[in-house]
Amino acid sequence: MQISRMLRYLFLALLMLTIPATSFAGVFVSVAIAPPGLPVYVQPPCPGDGYIWTPGYWASGPDGYYWVPGTWVGAAEVGVLWTPGYWGWGGGVYVWHAGYWGPHIGFYGGVNYGFGYFGTGYEGGYWGGNRFYYNRTVNNINITNVNVYNKTVINNNVTVNRVSYNGGAGGINARPTRFEETAARERHFEATHTQTQHEHAAKSNRELLASVNHGRPAIAATARPGEFRGRGVVAARSAGGPYRPAENRPAENRMASRPENSGRNVPRPQMSRDQGYNNRTAPMRNEARPEARTRMESAPRPSAARVSQPRASEPRAENTRPHESAPRGESAPRGEKESRQGNGNNRDRKPH
Repeated sequence: MQISRMLRYLFLALLMLTIPATSFAGVFVSVAIAPPGLPVYVQPPCPGDGYIWTPGYWASGPDGYYWVPGTWVGAAEVGVLWTPGYWGWGGGVYVWHAGYWGPHIGFYGGVNYGFGYFGTGYEGGYWGGNRFYYNRTVNNINITNVNVYNKTVINNNVTVNRVSYNGGAGGINARPTRFEETAARERHFEATHTQTQHEHAAKSNRELLASVNHGRPAIAATARPGEFRGRGVVAARSAGGPYRPAENRPAENRMASRPENSGRNVPRPQMSRDQGYNNRTAPMRNEARPEARTRMESAPRPSAARVSQPRASEPRAENTRPHESAPRGESAPRGEKESRQGNGNNRDRKPH
């Protein structure tokens, strides 16, 4: 168990070396239970030019998983795109890989977030100079002061599911492409302050807890970050799959309940049969019993025979007849000697 824990820490250390520095803030979030499926919802209308869609996701807090609504946000700077975060299985836990801004879309676990994020790349728009062009086919654009185009997107995924994590039991089996690996090494920007406030607002809203909404949040998406009331709020049409209460157990409790993290199941050291265990951890297994020590003695002393407690299978010395019939200094009658020898009790005979 200790070896598996060391391997897990080594895996996480190597994982940090392969993730951009701007994503370090989220990589340390890990839980032992997979997040719920992605809820089904529609995209709210784009509020204006320069806004880029960031899909919703399940985050983890002290009370379990909670939904962070998808929203339109202003780009960190002109020319950058948003690579969504994702949950990935590794080292026996699900690790959160935070999203980031960059000139190209990197790997986001193959998760189909929809609205242009279909598992690889982004089909929702592109930058042309200092203006962003929106693909009206996958975006809800009903304003006239933005640049739009129409491009049909063919989803190469034959089976469209709502799985929200990569790897592990039932997870998405996807690996980064060479282009995505190159994009991961480019200059990045972490989530903006507006995005961080949006997530914190979702964390403090109990309606967004998976244990409350059962995977179907009433606030699935918003037109602007942090605006959880009003016309721009969109509710989920359905959950992404059957809700399992175990998915909403607090992350701290899940991690503490694992055998390798609990002192109750720490394996005891392997010791030879001649050593035994320490008295603080277990009784002496190889301690010789009193009768075993008696057998090892070739000639037990008479005093030891009187003090030790005889076994039930051996005749007790107290059952022999006392020597009152024989005067001091004289031997007992012959018949009495033969009677004692016939009973098999030779302990009263003086050693030679």
